[in-house]
Amino acid sequence: MLTAEMTDALRCPVCAAPLSLTPTTLHCLHHHSFDRNKHGYVHLATGRKLPEGDTPAMVAARTAFLSAAHYLPLATALTHLVDHELVARFDGVSPPQPHDQSSRPPLVVDLGAGTGYYLAAVLDAWPAAQGLAFDVSKAALRRAAKSHPRAGAVLADTWGTLPLADGSVDLLLNVFAPRNGAQMHRVLKPGGLLVVVTPTERHLAELRDQLGLLAVHPSKAERLAQELRDFTPAGEQLLEWRLDLTAAEAADLIAMGPNAFHEQARATTAVTCTASVRLGTYRPR
Repeated sequence: MLTAEMTDALRCPVCAAPLSLTPTTLHCLHHHSFDRNKHGYVHLATGRKLPEGDTPAMVAARTAFLSAAHYLPLATALTHLVDHELVARFDGVSPPQPHDQSSRPPLVVDLGAGTGYYLAAVLDAWPAAQGLAFDVSKAALRRAAKSHPRAGAVLADTWGTLPLADGSVDLLLNVFAPRNGAQMHRVLKPGGLLVVVTPTERHLAELRDQLGLLAVHPSKAERLAQELRDFTPAGEQLLEWRLDLTAAEAADLIAMGPNAFHEQARATTAVTCTASVRLGTYRPR
C-alpha cells in the first residue's frame, strides 16, 4: 500500500513538483492529479505511449513459476546482500519525524519489478524499509501492489524521466529489466546501492539449445558497462543452480519472458537446465 513516506519520494510526472497523498489520488500544487486505482497502484505516466509491458498471460506464467520457488536461490542471494550491505547501517535509526527527510524509512525501488517477487523478498529481510515497484505492465502491477504490506506500486515509463526526487532512494533493484543509467544515478542517494541482475550466456542454455529460444546477447557485459558509466562497480557474484522442471513448468518459464513475443517450440517433456546469473552491485560516482 502506498504510504505518505513513499509519496515523499515521488514527483509529478508533468511538472516534477512534490506530490501529496489522499485516499483516492496523488496531486501536486499545480493541480495535476493522478488516480490511485482499485487495483492498488498509481498511474504516474504522461500522455506518451508506454513501451510494451508484460501481458496478463505472461504475468500468470511468471506467478506460477516463481510460486514454485524455482528462483528462490536468487531471491535469497538478494536478501543476504541487503542484510550485509544495508540493514546494519540503518540499525538504530530513530523513527521518522514529520518533515524530517533524514529520518524517513529507507526506500527500496525496484525498476521493472514485475509482480514484486524480489522486492517482497528484500522487504522481508529489511524490516525498517519501505518499497516501490515500478513497471509499465498493469497486469504485473496489480500483483506487485499486493506483494508486501510495505510495498507501493507505480505505473511509469522506466525509460523516461522517473517520477522520483533526486537522491531519494537508498536501494535500487534491477532484476532482468531494462536499465536507465542516467535516471538511476539521479534518484539514488549518495552512498546508496544499485543491484543489477543479468543472465549470463549459460543461463537456460540447455533449454535454449533444445527449443531454439532467444540467446543472451554476446556483448551484454559491454552494454551494461556503458549504461552504468556513472556508477562504480562495488562487487560481483556469479550465481548458478540447477532447475528440474516439469513440462508445464518449462512452458511457464518460456511464457513469462521475452520468448513469449516470439514463435518457438514448446516444451513437451521434463527438462533439466542451468540458471546462471550475474549479481552486480554499484555505487554512484
